[in-house]
Amino acid sequence: MFYLSMFFQYLSQYLKTRFQYRADVFVEFFSDLLSQAINLIFILVVFGHTHLLHGWNRDEIIFIYGFFLVPFAVFSAFFNIWDFNERYIVKGELDRILTRPIHSLFQIILERLELESLLGAITGLAVMFYAGSRLHLDIDWYDPILFIVFVVGGALVYGGIFILLACISFWADARTSLMPMMYNISNYGRYPVNIYNQLIRFVLTWILPFAFVGIYPAAFFLEKQEWYWYSFLTPFIGVIFFILSVIVWNQGVKKYRGAGN
Repeated sequence: MFYLSMFFQYLSQYLKTRFQYRADVFVEFFSDLLSQAINLIFILVVFGHTHLLHGWNRDEIIFIYGFFLVPFAVFSAFFNIWDFNERYIVKGELDRILTRPIHSLFQIILERLELESLLGAITGLAVMFYAGSRLHLDIDWYDPILFIVFVVGGALVYGGIFILLACISFWADARTSLMPMMYNISNYGRYPVNIYNQLIRFVLTWILPFAFVGIYPAAFFLEKQEWYWYSFLTPFIGVIFFILSVIVWNQGVKKYRGAGN
């Protein structure tokens, strides 16, 4: 209850701050929308030259991309830790965090909320409904429940991986470019893994499991039975990676010695 209360208090302050600058919210939303539109145009350009991509048609790829946008939006809203090294380690703001009676990771997550990113989920849902209608997909009563479970699992996969990257800063506090590089690698999860070679497919499934953010859970709704068991692994992979990241984080905090010279 204490952590739940803290969440709503931070949320209240965040909303007050953001609504003071409403124009910024709309600008960020339209910039995100433009970025997503560019990625969608890329898919359309690819399928302007071919009808199938390793057995996947255009609407299936669009559906996967739409699904991917939803857990990515949740991740972007609650795990905005891109500059953890620069802000909290190099500049020493973690010292302030550690003086408060609340878990350090939870507090950093609350400080860096970007709830406007959740608007990207609306775009993803719209893309999914568009592609799903063209594919004539049926919706069963349990599909919305599984959708939420898969989205949470995918967001935890993303969160776990990027928290693990942030943890590197506890042992190596030099500025690093791993975050942007990993973000680029994560984009591979937007597309079917069987279009890649075996090595990349293995990495995207078991080492950096970004495939569980997009293709694997989306394959369930596309009724790709050969991918079903991967789909149901999504929440488990997400929980495992997130728990692992918290464990590593707790060990890293013990190694932290403060910002000195």
